[in-house]
Amino acid sequence: MIKGIGVDIVDVARFGRSLERTPRLADRLFDPTELGRPTASLAARFAAKEALIKAVGDSAGFRWHEMVVRSDEHGNPSFEVSGGVAEVLASRGISEVHLSLSHDAGLACAFVIAEGSA
Repeated sequence: MIKGIGVDIVDVARFGRSLERTPRLADRLFDPTELGRPTASLAARFAAKEALIKAVGDSAGFRWHEMVVRSDEHGNPSFEVSGGVAEVLASRGISEVHLSLSHDAGLACAFVIAEGSA
């Protein structure tokens, strides 16, 4: 059963300027394993985290480092959640989170489906 959906879109150039203007921003938003990627990839990961918050309904209990975007051997993205984020998902009956990322033409987009039992 679908518990929520979320989508977010990020202007890659604007996001890049934010990272340049505030050098510590990347460390606040991303787990060390997410860093070192191109700006478009970071923008997509930021969009993913925002989309997850939207799918859940609010950001209470969420910390940026507790929702990490991982890629499998085929490049398919997924979330690794921990701490407060994992607790919020469990408390809302969300057992599965589906994630799709894209970036093109200066934009990065993420779509999330939160799924669980009735």
